[in-house]
Amino acid sequence: MAGSSKKVVFAALIGNGLIAITKFIAATITGSSAMFSEGIHSVVDTGNQVLLLHGMKKAKKPPDKRFPFGHGKEIYFWSFAVAILIFAVGSGVSLYEGIRHTMHPKPIETPMVNYIVLALALLFEGAAWYLAFSEFTKAKGKWGYLEAVKRGKDPTMFVVLFEDSAAMLGIVVAFLGVFLSSHTGVYQFDGIASIIIGLILGGTAIWLAYETKGLLIGESANEKVINGIREIVKTYEGVEHVNEVLTMHMGPDFILVNISIDFRDDISAGDLEIMIGRLDQHIKDTFSNVKRIFVEAESRRSISS
Repeated sequence: MAGSSKKVVFAALIGNGLIAITKFIAATITGSSAMFSEGIHSVVDTGNQVLLLHGMKKAKKPPDKRFPFGHGKEIYFWSFAVAILIFAVGSGVSLYEGIRHTMHPKPIETPMVNYIVLALALLFEGAAWYLAFSEFTKAKGKWGYLEAVKRGKDPTMFVVLFEDSAAMLGIVVAFLGVFLSSHTGVYQFDGIASIIIGLILGGTAIWLAYETKGLLIGESANEKVINGIREIVKTYEGVEHVNEVLTMHMGPDFILVNISIDFRDDISAGDLEIMIGRLDQHIKDTFSNVKRIFVEAESRRSISS
């Protein structure tokens, strides 16, 4: 999973970097507001990929005294930072440029340059989007796409997919803005396209922030994992009742588990220690993402009270 995520991010980083340069060149030559907004869009996306790669690197740091459960949540923080960056920079600058050019429209010079650059950008973005979509499809398994976004614990996948989808939509909007401005003589269309691009970026940022918020705060493992752990514990002869199975994702591949169990009263301390050790290994062998398990011996009555 981590290798696939990094491949997707690197592909998007290279593609967006090249696209940003060509868009700014075209914006300088033609004076198009929509093209300038698209250039800002690509620069923001490039910066986002740098932040995601930084987060992925930080998340690999081993546990220490200050962070005993590791740094896996770094990737959640930087994914949230990406959403803020898209909203603050990408959306803000695009809206500003759009409003400015709508109020003070200017003719677009050499629109063919814009068409060529937008066509190339669509080709590059389409390739990056296809790679991100393919990897996301593999990772989602039997879930639907929206369900996979809500349940997924590796935000880098859907962050890049959302960015690339917004980028392709923005390119289409920029093309329409340039085309309408050039063929109707109503140059406000160029500024309006820039405003729409800003709104697309703002909507994408809000959705990304919403989806990564739960992971950043501390989201539980999927129901399949929780129910699976509960069923494993029930199979042990010395267990009277499974009170609670509490889980938290400390990173995409790190689940922390706390289990409250009512054990039989006639089990000796030595046998209980052996049972818990076997239970710990059994759960970790079944669910590879479970890295740390804490077992609490509590009566059923004390939990219910």
